[in-house]
Amino acid sequence: MATLPLYAVMGNPVNHSLSPRIHGMFSSACDIPLEYRAILVEPDQFEQAVQQFASQGGRGLNITVPFKLDAWHMATQRSERAQLAGAVNTLAINSPGELFGDNTDGAGIVRDISINLEKPVAGTRILIIGAGGAVRGVLGPLLAEQPEHIHIANRTASKAVDLAASFHDHGPVSGSGLDAIGDEKWGIVINGTAASLAGQVPDLPEGLFAPAALAYDMMYSNQPTPFMVWAAAHGAGETSDGLGMLVEQAAESFHVWHGVRPETLGVIAALRGG
Repeated sequence: MATLPLYAVMGNPVNHSLSPRIHGMFSSACDIPLEYRAILVEPDQFEQAVQQFASQGGRGLNITVPFKLDAWHMATQRSERAQLAGAVNTLAINSPGELFGDNTDGAGIVRDISINLEKPVAGTRILIIGAGGAVRGVLGPLLAEQPEHIHIANRTASKAVDLAASFHDHGPVSGSGLDAIGDEKWGIVINGTAASLAGQVPDLPEGLFAPAALAYDMMYSNQPTPFMVWAAAHGAGETSDGLGMLVEQAAESFHVWHGVRPETLGVIAALRGG
């Protein structure tokens, strides 16, 4: 019996990862047989783990925290969006020494917001909370959709200002501290911090939301996240967590590996227990 093509997600922690289930559903739906594993990697063992996986005939990897920067450095070739993001979450292994690095996070959030949630990004004023790697990874694709403006607000103002400056050539973007957001209204407010994982909400001002605004948390949960609860109570017209982004970025990875884009709405519904 022939061995199935091998794929995996690498991270630390990784036991909570939904990626094996997601790619298993993609595999069945697209009739592309494969084996997909979750591999726990110790902090200083990433390069060795990738090399070992490649030597075993592995074809592709999803990379999660804390190894996206390591994957960027290991890639021998990078997509334009990975280059811009400064991080890699998808590796295609063309040979043990030839690694193509991509970043599908931005494509994932754009597809989830604009297609699944039917909220146009183009022409919309967008506020993003946080200035870490997760935000950097989605800025390029969001700006490519031609929003009216993106403002990045972060607890440490200089990080938001510096991040905005590095993307000035890609569209209208600015940065400030959380205390300098002002009283402007926003059509989409994205929480790009991990505050929800700690049961917290960033220190945000009242009156952020334009009529029918979307409040979007890049974290996902079985229950509405603290940010979603706060947003619903403070004027957001709609709230969403990041499960759709997770599935959409996985679908984009699947497309990188197989040249086929799987259907995603049924997978999102299945993961939500629908």
